[in-house]
Amino acid sequence: MSYVHAPCDRAIAQRTRGLAHRPRAQALVLAGTVLGSILAFIDSSAVSLILPVIQQSLGGGLETAQWIMNAYALMLGALVLAGGAAADRYGRKRVFAAGVLLFTLASAVCGFAPNLATLIAARAAQGLGAALLTPASLALLGAAYDAKSRGQAVGIWAGAGGLTSAIGPVLGGWLTQAISWRAVFFINLPVAAVAVWLVLANAKESKGARSGHVDWAGAAAVTVGLVAITWALTVAPKAGANAAVLGAAVLGAAALIGFILIERKAANPMTPLNLFKSLTFSGVNALTLVLYGAFGAAFFLLPFELIRAHGYPPSAAGAALLPMSVGLAVLSPLAGRLASRIGARPMLIVGPLLVAAGFGLLAGLASAGGYWTSVFPGLVVLAVGAGIAVAPLTDAVLSAVADEYEGAAAGVNNAVARVAGLLAVALVGFVIGGSEPKAIAAGYRMAMIVAAAASAAGALIAALTVRSAKGKAGP
Repeated sequence: MSYVHAPCDRAIAQRTRGLAHRPRAQALVLAGTVLGSILAFIDSSAVSLILPVIQQSLGGGLETAQWIMNAYALMLGALVLAGGAAADRYGRKRVFAAGVLLFTLASAVCGFAPNLATLIAARAAQGLGAALLTPASLALLGAAYDAKSRGQAVGIWAGAGGLTSAIGPVLGGWLTQAISWRAVFFINLPVAAVAVWLVLANAKESKGARSGHVDWAGAAAVTVGLVAITWALTVAPKAGANAAVLGAAVLGAAALIGFILIERKAANPMTPLNLFKSLTFSGVNALTLVLYGAFGAAFFLLPFELIRAHGYPPSAAGAALLPMSVGLAVLSPLAGRLASRIGARPMLIVGPLLVAAGFGLLAGLASAGGYWTSVFPGLVVLAVGAGIAVAPLTDAVLSAVADEYEGAAAGVNNAVARVAGLLAVALVGFVIGGSEPKAIAAGYRMAMIVAAAASAAGALIAALTVRSAKGKAGP
């Protein structure tokens, strides 16, 4: 990997690369970034599983569960763009450590939360921490590995996320039954301590070529836009298209248009719009939008289907998700290595098609009976499809842009993934008519059908836009 630096920074980058090429330093940096990213992954898996239990403890209905998830996703989706830009400008190691610290403190507040308002506010703070650490972790990997070996490193990074997704629900369900749902948030503390120690002790600081302040005006505009639109989508199923809902939708649309205008004129935009001149970069982000939107809605509803509709205890519901998580953990490193040889395009076509087939099985077999006939087959196919697609998708994003903009590119792609899940969860209310088991089961089937169609559309997008040859884009 190379950077476009001022002369004095070029020497720093060369010294950083020389150290990073030592196998021990590479391995420890990889371990630290994996552990840091686990914090974000575990919140996506364990917390979604225990939502029905949190509802029983603190009260609230489906809309409350949506906000417990979306408070986190809102801040992460809106500010991961600023996090990527901050990592490029202020130092990837520094921003990573700050993000992990904030996430850890917010996790402790979640664990002690006495009411829903405190929990939702702390979840938003977790999202801010994740917005800093997630793109910084990928950028640290880019600084530690050259282009030839980066695909495998990203595959390990993604595979570790899959492994965490495997452990997270099972451990979360067990902790919830044995102790309390609050214990799920406290497991972040020791993981965070080890992650920060490994990165601070072994990674060398690296920055992008750009200088100046982070584009906080753009960050504020996109945050307002996403908050307003998410609120409108969450409230609309019950309230209808009343004046408040329509006003929030208009405000959100105006704020997002304002965000684009700000980015076009900003001296140091957090989202360099010229990156989208790359057909591959634009296509991969469109694929990310539909694929992660499908996953967001499906895996928000699956715990409700298992716990509320079928009466699974939390630990059993967590174990039920193991095929998906283990498959992703095992296949992602292999897929990253294979993508380095044959290119990302074929894998980004086959993977989403298998994901679509998996969602189709979940919809078609929803009333087939027990777990082994109604859930397991679909999750296995989903695992294979996701394992094929996730690592090549990440590597395709980084390969489509100039090296100095990898932090920003990682931020854009993470933002798209998180916003996709955010909007999908906000739309869940349109397919579920209530919180009783029959309503959940009917909404679950409809969501799986929509998820299958979205995943198949993602395969078509990849076929039309992704190029195997590496084409760099950047201002």
